[in-house]
Amino acid sequence: MELDHKKYMNEACKLAELSVTRGTGPFGCVVVQKSTGEIFGKGHNMVTMRNDPSLHAEIVAISDACHNLKNFQLTDCVLYTSCEPCPMCLAAIYWSRIDAVYYGNTKTDAAKIGFDDQFIYEEFAKPIEERKIKMTQICSEVANIAFKEWVDKSDKVPY
Repeated sequence: MELDHKKYMNEACKLAELSVTRGTGPFGCVVVQKSTGEIFGKGHNMVTMRNDPSLHAEIVAISDACHNLKNFQLTDCVLYTSCEPCPMCLAAIYWSRIDAVYYGNTKTDAAKIGFDDQFIYEEFAKPIEERKIKMTQICSEVANIAFKEWVDKSDKVPY
Protein backbone atom coordinates (compact mmCIF):
# COMPACT_ATOMS: atom_id res chain seq x y z
CA MET A 1 0.00 0.00 0.00
CA GLU A 2 1.29 3.46 -0.94
CA LEU A 3 0.92 5.87 1.98
CA ASP A 4 -0.20 9.45 1.45
CA HIS A 5 2.64 11.17 3.32
CA LYS A 6 1.13 14.64 3.03
CA LYS A 7 -2.19 13.46 4.52
CA TYR A 8 -0.54 11.94 7.59
CA MET A 9 1.87 14.84 8.09
CA ASN A 10 -1.10 17.19 7.99
CA GLU A 11 -2.72 15.11 10.76
CA ALA A 12 0.44 15.36 12.87
CA CYS A 13 0.62 19.11 12.29
CA LYS A 14 -3.05 19.58 13.26
CA LEU A 15 -2.23 17.87 16.53
CA ALA A 16 0.73 20.25 17.00
CA GLU A 17 -1.61 23.19 16.51
CA LEU A 18 -4.08 21.68 18.99
CA SER A 19 -1.23 21.33 21.45
CA VAL A 20 -0.48 25.06 21.19
CA THR A 21 -4.13 25.94 21.84
CA ARG A 22 -4.02 23.70 24.92
CA GLY A 23 -1.02 25.65 26.21
CA THR A 24 1.77 23.19 25.72
CA GLY A 25 4.60 22.59 23.22
CA PRO A 26 3.93 22.83 19.45
CA PHE A 27 4.41 19.15 18.61
CA GLY A 28 2.09 16.51 17.15
CA CYS A 29 2.47 12.96 15.94
CA VAL A 30 0.60 10.05 14.38
CA VAL A 31 1.52 6.38 13.99
CA VAL A 32 0.22 4.72 10.82
CA GLN A 33 0.02 1.01 10.06
CA LYS A 34 1.65 0.56 6.66
CA SER A 35 -0.43 -2.41 5.53
CA THR A 36 -3.80 -0.70 6.15
CA GLY A 37 -3.02 3.02 6.07
CA GLU A 38 -4.96 3.39 9.32
CA ILE A 39 -3.87 5.77 12.06
CA PHE A 40 -3.54 3.72 15.24
CA GLY A 41 -1.71 6.25 17.39
CA LYS A 42 -2.18 9.97 17.92
CA GLY A 43 -0.44 12.31 20.27
CA HIS A 44 0.51 15.86 20.98
CA ASN A 45 2.88 17.32 23.52
CA MET A 46 1.41 17.04 27.02
CA VAL A 47 4.44 17.96 29.14
CA THR A 48 2.96 21.01 30.85
CA MET A 49 -0.62 19.68 30.81
CA ARG A 50 0.34 16.65 32.90
CA ASN A 51 3.57 17.92 34.50
CA ASP A 52 5.44 15.01 32.96
CA PRO A 53 8.64 15.68 30.97
CA SER A 54 8.31 12.35 29.16
CA LEU A 55 4.98 13.16 27.49
CA HIS A 56 6.30 14.32 24.13
CA ALA A 57 4.02 13.89 21.12
CA GLU A 58 5.91 10.85 19.83
CA ILE A 59 5.80 9.08 23.19
CA VAL A 60 2.07 9.71 23.52
CA ALA A 61 1.41 8.50 19.95
CA ILE A 62 3.57 5.39 20.34
CA SER A 63 1.82 4.52 23.58
CA ASP A 64 -1.57 5.03 21.93
CA ALA A 65 -0.63 2.86 18.95
CA CYS A 66 0.74 0.06 21.14
CA HIS A 67 -2.44 0.11 23.22
CA ASN A 68 -4.70 0.08 20.15
CA LEU A 69 -2.70 -2.60 18.33
CA LYS A 70 -2.21 -4.60 21.55
CA ASN A 71 1.48 -4.99 20.84
CA PHE A 72 4.65 -3.33 22.16
CA GLN A 73 6.33 -3.67 18.77
CA LEU A 74 5.17 -1.48 15.88
CA THR A 75 7.04 -3.24 13.08
CA ASP A 76 4.35 -2.59 10.44
CA CYS A 77 4.11 1.09 11.32
CA VAL A 78 5.55 4.44 10.35
CA LEU A 79 5.57 7.62 12.38
CA TYR A 80 4.75 11.13 11.20
CA THR A 81 5.79 13.94 13.51
CA SER A 82 5.69 17.69 13.20
CA CYS A 83 9.33 17.94 14.30
CA GLU A 84 12.47 15.81 14.18
CA PRO A 85 12.40 13.60 17.29
CA CYS A 86 14.45 14.45 20.37
CA PRO A 87 16.84 11.85 21.84
CA MET A 88 14.20 10.41 24.19
CA CYS A 89 11.63 10.04 21.43
CA LEU A 90 14.18 8.65 19.02
CA ALA A 91 15.05 5.96 21.56
CA ALA A 92 11.35 5.08 21.97
CA ILE A 93 11.02 4.87 18.18
CA TYR A 94 13.89 2.40 18.04
CA TRP A 95 12.52 0.38 20.97
CA SER A 96 9.09 0.15 19.35
CA ARG A 97 10.61 -1.09 16.06
CA ILE A 98 8.85 1.53 13.92
CA ASP A 99 9.94 1.15 10.28
CA ALA A 100 10.30 4.81 9.24
CA VAL A 101 9.94 8.37 10.50
CA TYR A 102 8.72 11.39 8.54
CA TYR A 103 9.15 14.79 10.16
CA GLY A 104 8.30 18.41 9.37
CA ASN A 105 10.53 20.79 11.31
CA THR A 106 14.17 20.04 12.12
CA LYS A 107 15.87 20.03 15.52
CA THR A 108 17.53 23.28 14.42
CA ASP A 109 14.09 24.81 13.80
CA ALA A 110 13.02 23.66 17.28
CA ALA A 111 16.12 25.18 18.87
CA LYS A 112 15.27 28.54 17.28
CA ILE A 113 11.98 28.64 19.24
CA GLY A 114 13.44 27.49 22.55
CA PHE A 115 13.40 23.68 22.30
CA ASP A 116 17.13 22.90 22.12
CA ASP A 117 18.16 19.29 22.72
CA GLN A 118 21.75 19.69 21.52
CA PHE A 119 23.10 19.59 25.07
CA ILE A 120 21.57 16.11 25.49
CA TYR A 121 23.32 14.81 22.38
CA GLU A 122 26.55 16.30 23.73
CA GLU A 123 26.03 14.73 27.16
CA PHE A 124 25.49 11.27 25.61
CA ALA A 125 28.82 11.57 23.83
CA LYS A 126 30.72 12.23 27.09
CA PRO A 127 32.10 9.50 29.35
CA ILE A 128 29.76 8.93 32.33
CA GLU A 129 32.14 10.58 34.78
CA GLU A 130 32.17 13.84 32.74
CA ARG A 131 28.40 14.28 32.43
CA LYS A 132 26.52 17.14 34.09
CA ILE A 133 24.35 14.73 36.09
CA LYS A 134 26.43 12.61 38.43
CA MET A 135 25.98 8.88 37.81
CA THR A 136 27.33 6.32 40.28
CA GLN A 137 26.90 2.55 40.17
CA ILE A 138 25.92 1.05 43.54
CA CYS A 139 24.51 -2.24 44.85
CA SER A 140 25.19 -4.16 41.66
CA GLU A 141 24.96 -7.48 43.51
CA VAL A 142 21.37 -6.69 44.57
CA ALA A 143 20.42 -5.27 41.17
CA ASN A 144 21.84 -8.35 39.46
CA ILE A 145 19.36 -10.70 41.20
CA ALA A 146 16.51 -9.68 38.88
CA PHE A 147 18.83 -10.01 35.86
CA LYS A 148 19.69 -13.58 36.88
CA GLU A 149 15.98 -14.35 37.37
CA TRP A 150 15.29 -12.99 33.88
CA VAL A 151 17.98 -15.17 32.31
CA ASP A 152 16.49 -18.26 33.99
CA LYS A 153 12.85 -17.39 33.22
CA SER A 154 11.49 -19.93 30.72
CA ASP A 155 8.37 -17.99 29.70
CA LYS A 156 9.90 -14.53 29.18
CA VAL A 157 8.82 -12.35 26.29
CA PRO A 158 11.97 -10.85 24.77
CA TYR A 159 11.85 -7.31 23.47
